[in-house]
Amino acid sequence: MLAPSRLRIARKRQGLTLTDLARETELSRRSLSAYENGKQQPTQHTLACLAAALHVAPKFLTGPDLDEIPPEAVSFRAMSKITARQRDRALAAGRIAIELNEWIEARFTVPAPNVPSLTGTDPEIAAEMVRAHWGVGQTPIKNMVHLLEANGVRVFSLTGESAELDAYALHWRKQPYVFLNTGKSSERARFDCAHECGHLVLHSGDRIPNEPGAEAEADRFAAAFLMPRAAILSQRLREATIDHVLEAKRHWNVSAMALTRRLFDLDLLTDWRYRSLCVQLSQMGYRRAEPDGVPRETSMLLTKVFAALREDGQRPSAITDDLGLSATDLHAHVLGLTMVALTDQSRSLPHEPSSAPAQVDATARPRRGRLRLS
Repeated sequence: MLAPSRLRIARKRQGLTLTDLARETELSRRSLSAYENGKQQPTQHTLACLAAALHVAPKFLTGPDLDEIPPEAVSFRAMSKITARQRDRALAAGRIAIELNEWIEARFTVPAPNVPSLTGTDPEIAAEMVRAHWGVGQTPIKNMVHLLEANGVRVFSLTGESAELDAYALHWRKQPYVFLNTGKSSERARFDCAHECGHLVLHSGDRIPNEPGAEAEADRFAAAFLMPRAAILSQRLREATIDHVLEAKRHWNVSAMALTRRLFDLDLLTDWRYRSLCVQLSQMGYRRAEPDGVPRETSMLLTKVFAALREDGQRPSAITDDLGLSATDLHAHVLGLTMVALTDQSRSLPHEPSSAPAQVDATARPRRGRLRLS
């Protein structure tokens, strides 16, 4: 039987209205509405037509009903700049990524959530507390994605159709998730990662405040988390020159503009020096990009999942076949986040050079193993 919620999610994932889907399938809008409201069941032929139009297998549409992600569970930056359709598309894609995560959790032992709830805490203090809780002290964060994953946050990429979004985070059944736009510079993605971590820490619960104040708090958390106050103050960056900024930004793996703003917020730059540095950096191309950027961060968890599947003689299609998704959907959710090639054109999937394969527990159920993220 068709699951109404799955039809709605698949439709929204494609960015289609009921009218759009009616045009695509040559079905009446009234019938489609009845299917989505559970008042009518399609024939097998109609089900196949719906699946084809929505780029999923019929199996996806007939699986167990899925709770949709409510808009109030997520804080979108620049909410006024995105349409309801763009928002729904991002949320529907996120719900499919949650399905992918549940497939992984059913087969591998992955880190449990270890994100403290510090609602009401000043963002600067909260950042220091999380650094202490995660044992990173005052040192630069080498890899934000790995750090989040090691502490139980599941990280997936936003799909290509959500390029207008930077990132978003949510708690889903007590499991924290972060969805990143992998089309941004690595430095920008790291800041986005820390920003969303700020939401998870400062705005924990089923509802994340979707207001400018919450976004400002998450920004303050991100800046303090990536560039801790005590460590920055110890680097003698008062009235820093452009050369000092560029050297320090490479040390902290942040954008030159973000570091300059952090120095200003810590009263290490006068208004005049701050504006002067911003003008110089803009002229050098640092406002639009990061000319000498750091390598893009990837997911250790996803990389090890695909490497483990390869060792077990399975292709990525094992996931898509089980979930009723297309290979395109799978690629969309891990794009830029895994070093393992996701192709079924070859029987061999290359390993990530720097990561050890997952260690499989022979006493557990078949194909279940512990993924060590260290």
